[in-house]
Amino acid sequence: MQSGLAFLGVGPSTVPSFGAMIADGFTNFYEEPLQFLWPSLTLGVITASLVLLGNSLRDVLEGGRPGPSRITAPAPRPATGLTTGAGPPGLLTVEDLALAYPTSSGELKEVVSGVTLSLEAGETLGLVGESGSGKTQTAFAILGVLPAEAVVTRGSVRLDGRELLGLSERELCNVRGRAVAYVPQEPMSNLDPSSTVGSQLVEGIRTATPMSRREAGERALALLDRVGISDPRRVFASYPHQISGGMAQRVLIAGAVASRPSLLIADEPTTALDVTVQAEILDLLRDLRKELNMALLLVTHDFGVVADSCDRVAVMRQGEIVETGDVLDLFTAPGHPYTRTLLDSLPDEHSMRTDQPGVADQSWQKETR
Repeated sequence: MQSGLAFLGVGPSTVPSFGAMIADGFTNFYEEPLQFLWPSLTLGVITASLVLLGNSLRDVLEGGRPGPSRITAPAPRPATGLTTGAGPPGLLTVEDLALAYPTSSGELKEVVSGVTLSLEAGETLGLVGESGSGKTQTAFAILGVLPAEAVVTRGSVRLDGRELLGLSERELCNVRGRAVAYVPQEPMSNLDPSSTVGSQLVEGIRTATPMSRREAGERALALLDRVGISDPRRVFASYPHQISGGMAQRVLIAGAVASRPSLLIADEPTTALDVTVQAEILDLLRDLRKELNMALLLVTHDFGVVADSCDRVAVMRQGEIVETGDVLDLFTAPGHPYTRTLLDSLPDEHSMRTDQPGVADQSWQKETR
């Protein structure tokens, strides 16, 4: 800040500073360019060194901490009778998970309460519910990426028999991206706009699997080809703004499956895409699940996605699982009133709009006339 102000001429001119030296060198740039180069280069090196030092201190300090969320009072809770069909323990087992956030008064408010579900290798479980029902919070608790203020008040999350709750951030980093991977719903928001697609894939691959940069590049190109990108080398060298949303989602899927995870969590992976690309992405996820024999937890609010891709489904409402079962059974004979309400809200070929057009609709009709 001081250098920047001095460069602009703010402050005493008699005090030596990098900013004042750079300003003098700038005015004499064509006569003595080195007068501008050396203080600029020195200031840049110092700034970069301080940034690297800060990053190293952050990594050291965070490495010794527990995970970002904390666990208190892990007491078992009696079954409520609302959740059915949880099944035997499998690859992923979530038992009686409860998650809360502090309110402005300091009290804890539960947003996820008593969630129990399981998932076997090679199986797809749809976690479905309306917005705000706690689906993404449940997924974040499994991944261990909850905000610092979140409190896991009770429950257990086991992946292949290993308890994930309570692991340190360093231990979780050895799980995330390797045994469990994540595909977000906004592909463009989860790619770094300042780096090429290839460099981001290579960085992720080398983090999950030690290998040379060249080997990681070849692996990334093979993955781009596997997820259905017709010109992998062009996409590899492109920046995120140079590719479509469908390609960006395929890039994220390629990065997620690079380490052949046993569990893939896909959070609304088709929401930001048009219907034709949605179908292609769902087909790709289904093929990869069979090819890698991985479990797929599909977080969605779309029953069409559930019917097309899932083996079982868990219906979530206000932070609780109200019904779990096979997809066919749930569509033909839903057992909970809330599930029936969700299914009844789906449009079909017999549904007609009965409400009056709004002001915007009327103005549009006038313009078309």
